[in-house]
Amino acid sequence: MIEFGFKDFFDIFLVAVILYYTYRVMKETRSMNVFVGIIVFILLWMVVDRYFHMRLLGAIFGQLISVGMIGIIVLFQGEIRQFLYRIGAHQRVSTFKSFFFGRKKKAHSDWAVMPIVRSCLSMAKAKTGALIILEIDTPLDEIVQTGDYIDALATQRLIENIFFKNSPLHDGAIVIKQKRIKAASCILPVSHDMDIPKELGLRHRAALGISQASDALAIVVSEETGRISVAQNGEFRLRLSAEELERVIANAVE
Repeated sequence: MIEFGFKDFFDIFLVAVILYYTYRVMKETRSMNVFVGIIVFILLWMVVDRYFHMRLLGAIFGQLISVGMIGIIVLFQGEIRQFLYRIGAHQRVSTFKSFFFGRKKKAHSDWAVMPIVRSCLSMAKAKTGALIILEIDTPLDEIVQTGDYIDALATQRLIENIFFKNSPLHDGAIVIKQKRIKAASCILPVSHDMDIPKELGLRHRAALGISQASDALAIVVSEETGRISVAQNGEFRLRLSAEELERVIANAVE
């Protein structure tokens, strides 16, 4: 007689949760075929080893899985980092962390909110494409290293000059932390999410990609339409007004 208790139910539930979140990460990075292949291989190994008791083949499969796990970690280190970040950035986990370690309060005056808002409105009116990344808590040193280091005060005139069409730094993104522009012309990880509307271009995909990999706030000014969009926590907010943009930035830096 097979006994099925609460511990067995909880075991199955945890495995289902892990598989679900792994599936979501793989789907967003267009690695679904790899994910399905891994699941099929593991199931085949379990059938061979546990049910048919084929020791030699089971031992070979077991060794392949052991070596394969190292290869998976090396190949998908970015996706694994993103997966672990999402766990740490989850609202309930963040509440638990804040309870024990506290949370530093940031004043709006510590950030160049209005220069960013005014520059975005000006560039939107002129249909100048822009991609502005606000570093919140997660360090973006790797992103900064891909661009040209600036470390200058974030003013409206400087932001607009960087994204001016004839400027050598207008391609890529700028990274801002509080009141300073850390770097310009930075390269961002591009999201491969298939649910992104087709009318959104590469800037929007890059904005979504950095918002999925960190807690950064990504602001996009469309060169085609002049509309202002924001990506945060892997989600878009499109067609923002000046008041909405100011509110989103203020909430993000609290």
